[in-house]
Amino acid sequence: MKGKTPKDVDEYISWQSEEFRKNLIECRNYIRDLVPEAEEMISYQIPTYKLYYMLVGFGVTKKYCSFYTMSPDLIKRMEKDLKNIKYSGATLYFKPGQKIPKALIKKIIKARIKENKERAKEKGKI
Repeated sequence: MKGKTPKDVDEYISWQSEEFRKNLIECRNYIRDLVPEAEEMISYQIPTYKLYYMLVGFGVTKKYCSFYTMSPDLIKRMEKDLKNIKYSGATLYFKPGQKIPKALIKKIIKARIKENKERAKEKGKI
């Protein structure tokens, strides 16, 4: 469905090949469990979560499930935590069927929440 924008996350997941769906559903459920107050949406044709500002997102490439941290600076600060993870810029990559490192995802999400709250306070949004 390249070039089309899904109406919601359910549709996005349904458009992906079977080999990717389990990881996508697991990632989605984990994000929703950790940050139930985050707004789920499609942005730039991928599932994203917003808490004050864009928080994280996920998607697929031809070979990988992608987890978008939306923060290249955070990735730079976490390089030691990422020694066994394929990543580029602000994106982590996982092969279909590869176990999602929940402790790492949780650490990233908590750091992103902190970054977004600090930014929102500076801008007077909270």
